[in-house]
Amino acid sequence: MQIKSVFVIGSGLMGSGIAQVCAQAGIKACLYDISQDALDKAIKDISWSVGKFVEKGTVKEDLKTVTGRISTSSNIAAASEAELVIEAVFERLDVKQEIFRQVDQAAKPAALLASNTSAIPITELAAVTKRPEQVLGLHFFSPAPMMQAVEVIKGLATSDKTAEIGREFVLAIGKEPIMVNRDVAGFVINRINFPSTIEAMRLVEAGIATVEDIDKGLRLASGRRMGIFETGDMVGLDVTYGAMMAMYQETGDSRWYPPLLLRRKVKAGQLGRKTGKGWYEYNKDGSRKG
Repeated sequence: MQIKSVFVIGSGLMGSGIAQVCAQAGIKACLYDISQDALDKAIKDISWSVGKFVEKGTVKEDLKTVTGRISTSSNIAAASEAELVIEAVFERLDVKQEIFRQVDQAAKPAALLASNTSAIPITELAAVTKRPEQVLGLHFFSPAPMMQAVEVIKGLATSDKTAEIGREFVLAIGKEPIMVNRDVAGFVINRINFPSTIEAMRLVEAGIATVEDIDKGLRLASGRRMGIFETGDMVGLDVTYGAMMAMYQETGDSRWYPPLLLRRKVKAGQLGRKTGKGWYEYNKDGSRKG
């Protein structure tokens, strides 16, 4: 199956980034959200981001051509036009399952249904559909236009054909597939990254080092473009919390339980760039204070 049209559910940082990546690769993308304001903001952000790629020469087409491939909708019935549906909403099993129930009814019978979840088992999402063999995980990393890896995850019922189409799609949009052959919570990359993220938070909790120094050390000593806390603010502390809780609830393993400092910040509404404060503080234009 050739993927010519993608329906992306959720117009936040990840959803809009996935739509942008598809459009830049010549694939039509319809971005769905229940909020028109969220859709308007997403299109504005996408236009700005694509414009930067065009300026740098990394995208050869002009801005209008690329963004012309992106449409928006607040009606999930529009999923019927796509060969691939990608869900990219908050990391809560009940929310995602309800979306999969709805899109299973709306999408064409041959369409594949994918989740961008970073931790929730694909099998539990596929179970609420009538096409579990056509459900897979496509876990993009943030920011999607910049990060090259995409995890392609097989649920218990995912067919080999579906996984192969997912792999081919990832290559077609200029990314590199990381094949995940068993449906474990957190998949591969987060199971490697989260222990260091949790330890960094605990070091701050204990007063051993500051957020700023930990991030600086990781950039200078580990060659990372962004530190753990800078990345966390971009992704959203609520997203990180949701992923860790999903892994903890799935495994019962206390090592995945979110540290107290993260739990407190989420409850206080300090979610990162989108709220103006997370591990750092931000100006209205998204630039960091200080």
